[in-house]
Amino acid sequence: MSNHPRIPLAGVIGSPIAHSRSPLLHGHWLKTYGIKGHYIPMDIATQDLQWVLSALPRAGFVGCNVTIPHKVSVLALADVVSERAAMIGAANTLVFRADGKIHADNTDGYGFIANLQQYAPEWVATTAPAAVFGAGGAARAVITSLLEAGAPEIRVSNRTRARADTLRAEFGPRIAIYDWVQAGNMLDGALTVVNTSALGMVGQPDLMVSLDALSSRATVVDLVYTPLKTRFLAEAEAVGCTVVDGLGMLIHQAVPGFERWFGQRPVVDEATRAAVLGL
Repeated sequence: MSNHPRIPLAGVIGSPIAHSRSPLLHGHWLKTYGIKGHYIPMDIATQDLQWVLSALPRAGFVGCNVTIPHKVSVLALADVVSERAAMIGAANTLVFRADGKIHADNTDGYGFIANLQQYAPEWVATTAPAAVFGAGGAARAVITSLLEAGAPEIRVSNRTRARADTLRAEFGPRIAIYDWVQAGNMLDGALTVVNTSALGMVGQPDLMVSLDALSSRATVVDLVYTPLKTRFLAEAEAVGCTVVDGLGMLIHQAVPGFERWFGQRPVVDEATRAAVLGL
């Protein structure tokens, strides 16, 4: 009979998932802290999600990350949903509790703010409006965080106007909607500018928006991290803006989950960033 403790397992569920950098990130932290655990990518089809989630705890999993296309559907499969995940309408971090219940949370907003605090330490939300491109799950997490940080107004533009209108209906009067053809206008006076869309990512068209109204005092963030410096960020940097890429958000959003699963709060440093980049 073995007296060895059960090795904790975690991973990331999505489809497709082979491109995910999360295994590099968590693998780096497991090695750094000498933790006997594993983190693996799992390509799970939508029709198999419920069955897989019920089986993972029995296989030794203590939790997992969730990405596209399952971030919304896992809410209905969780036993406990955090207030933040419910507000955002999506979950990216699951904890399989000792009592058998699945706890769903969303740490994307935490990752967004922590990334800004690390790479734009002088940034504050309260002094001017924010402008957000996109209206998907990432936008919902960013908007929630900006509202909590005290942004007086959040201007949103999305290629499909109806999705943006839904955000205003849910988040209230501090949200102002701009038609996509007028997206550049929402940069006038904005000092926090965020691209939450996939535009600019490898394989996607660039975010083609006029930056004529962009202030050189603005902090500009792109959640895309492949490439690290998108055309959007390069153009904002040329204006004189402080620019922040999306890799830091990916890293910081992983911190709470790693701590909950493996009992160690990891430090985000340049070695972490290098590991995620495969350097």
